[in-house]
Amino acid sequence: MRCLTAFLFLTALWGATSVPAGTSNSLMDVSTDGKLLACSNRDSGTLTIVDLATHAVVHEIKVGRHPEGISFIGDSHRIAVAVYDDDLIVFADADNGAVTRKTEVFDEPYGIVSNKAGSRIYVTLEYPGRIAEIDAGSGKLLRELNAGSFPRGIAISSDEKQLVTAEYLTAHLRAFDIASGKQADEWLAGPTDNLARQVVLHPKRAKAYVAHIRSRVEIPHGAGSIFPYLGAADLVQKEDTRRRRVPLDSFIQTLVTANPWEVAVSPDGSKLYVICSGTNDMYATRTVDDDYTEIANEKYLQVGTNPRAVRVSPDGKSVFVYNALDFNVMVFDAATMSLRKKIAVTQNPLPKDVLLGKVLFYSALQPMVGRRWISCSSCHPDGQADGKTWHNPEGLRATPPLGGLAFTHPQHWSADRDETQDFEHTIRGPLMQGYGLIRGKVNPSLAAPNKGLSSELDALAAYTNSHRFTLSPHAKDGLNDSAKRGRELFFSETVGCAKCHSGPFYTDSQSGHPSVLHNVGTGNDDPGEKMGPKYDTPTLLSLYRTAPYLHHGQAATLTDVLTTSNTGDKHGKTSHLSKTQVADLVEFLKALPYEDPEPLAQKAGIQRVAN
Repeated sequence: MRCLTAFLFLTALWGATSVPAGTSNSLMDVSTDGKLLACSNRDSGTLTIVDLATHAVVHEIKVGRHPEGISFIGDSHRIAVAVYDDDLIVFADADNGAVTRKTEVFDEPYGIVSNKAGSRIYVTLEYPGRIAEIDAGSGKLLRELNAGSFPRGIAISSDEKQLVTAEYLTAHLRAFDIASGKQADEWLAGPTDNLARQVVLHPKRAKAYVAHIRSRVEIPHGAGSIFPYLGAADLVQKEDTRRRRVPLDSFIQTLVTANPWEVAVSPDGSKLYVICSGTNDMYATRTVDDDYTEIANEKYLQVGTNPRAVRVSPDGKSVFVYNALDFNVMVFDAATMSLRKKIAVTQNPLPKDVLLGKVLFYSALQPMVGRRWISCSSCHPDGQADGKTWHNPEGLRATPPLGGLAFTHPQHWSADRDETQDFEHTIRGPLMQGYGLIRGKVNPSLAAPNKGLSSELDALAAYTNSHRFTLSPHAKDGLNDSAKRGRELFFSETVGCAKCHSGPFYTDSQSGHPSVLHNVGTGNDDPGEKMGPKYDTPTLLSLYRTAPYLHHGQAATLTDVLTTSNTGDKHGKTSHLSKTQVADLVEFLKALPYEDPEPLAQKAGIQRVAN
C-alpha cells in the first residue's frame, strides 16, 4: 500500500509549542531557540545573521555565487547554505560569523533541511535531480538519491523517516524513504503546473503545502495564461483526490496576485502564510481541516519588493518576510499582523539600472502589467527557462533562457526583436496589458531604436542582458573521452554543426550584426506557424538543462534533436552516425560550456550589446 503511515502526526510529539529549525526548505530560517534569524542574499552572494532580541545584523558572511536554501542545523547555531552557482554547501557558525567548511556537490544545490539531532542535512540538487545526504559534522557527502526531475523543495517528516520534495518545473511532490533511498510515494500535479520552489509539512496533520503557478501554454494573453496556486496534498491514502489546488488569484473576491514563492505554517498548525513575489503581497490565513477548503483568509497585506521567503518564529508570535529587492526582512506581529520592524540585511550590490530593471522584470503590476497575473519572471525566473512550449500568436515557441543574451542578439526564435527595448510591444500587448514604459510613440520592432526613449525600458534591457553562464557540471574535470570524440564530430565538415553554432557562444547570432536565419526542417511541424520556416540560431551553452529543444519544443532529448527531429539532415548531417557517435556528440553538447565564453568573445572581437 503506497501511503505515508510512518508519519507520526498524531502522537504526543505534537503537544510541543515550537518546531525545530530547518524542517522545510526556505531562503530564510530561524534557530530553534528563537534567538537568531538567517537569510541568504542571492544578489550579494552572502548570508546574513540577525539577533532577534535586538533586530540587529550581527554578521554578513560571503559564501559564493547565488546562495539559495539555508538551514540551521538541528538545535544549534551552526548553519548550512546551498550556493547554487558554485555547487557548494557552505557551513558557518552563526555566533561568530566564521565559515567552518565547504562541501562540493554535483550541481545546483537549492533546498536544505536538517534532522533534529543536527547530524545530517539533506540537499536537493536541481540538476541532475538528486538529494544529497551530508554528514553535518564532517561535511562529508555520504550518498546521493535519485529524486525525479529538477527538485527544489524539500521537507523532512516529523519521524525523520521520509523526505518530501517538490519539483521545480512540474510541481510534482515525491516522498523518499531515508533508510532505503527509494521513492515511497508521489502526488503528481497537473500538466500545466509549474515553478514550485518549496514544500512545507503541516506539524499536526498529514498534509503538505506547495506554492506554484499554472502555465496555460495555449492561452497567450494576460487574462488567462498564468495562475497562482497553493497546492495541498494529503500524505495518507484516501479514496478521493489526494491533491487539490487553492486558486490565489480569486482567493479574496476578484483580487489577483501573481507568482507565489514560499509558504510558512505556524508551529501549532493553525495559520498559513503565502507570499506572492509578482504583486508584493502576502495572505495570512487560517488552516481548515476539511480536506476541501484548506485555508480561510484572515488578512491580506502588502509587503516589500519581490518577497521570496516567509518564516514563523518557533513560539508562533512573529512572522518574517524577506524582500529580495528591498534587501530587507520585515517582522510582523503574528497576532495582529502589524509591522514591528524592517531590518536591512544587505546592501544593494547591483548597478542602479540593473536593480530597476530587475524590479520591473519581476513586477506583475503597472506600468508593466495590467491584470496582475503575469510578469516577465513568470516564464524567465532568474533568467532561466520555464520548461514550457507556448502557443504564441506566431506559432509554438519553447521558452529560451537568457544566459549570454547580451552577446547573441537578435531575440526570439524568429529574430523579430533586435533590442530588448522592443519588448515594449509585449508590455503594451494582450499578454501583459501594461501602460508601458515609453511615454508616447513606440517604434516598430527592427525599425528605429526604442533604446533611449525610456530610462525604465533601458534599465529592463540592462537586467535582461546581465545573465551569465556557469560551467557545465559535465566538464568539471575537463572533457571526457566521449565528449572529446563528440567535439571532433561537432566541428567536422561532414557533420557541420559548427557552420551555424559557431564562436564562443555556439551561435552565428551576434549583437550588432544582421540576423542570420536558417531552415532546419522543423518549420512545417506546427500547423499554427506564422513566421517560419527559418529561425534564429540559439546558443548551445547550458543545453544539458534546457529541454525541451527546438523552437517548437518537440525534441524531448538531445538525442532526439540529432535523430528523430533531424529529417533530411537539415540540422547537421547526422543520419550516417552510429549510435555510439550520436552518444559522443550528445556528451559534448552536455559539456557546454566547459570554458567561460565571455573572455573568448572579447578576444574574438565579439561585442556585448550596449544596453
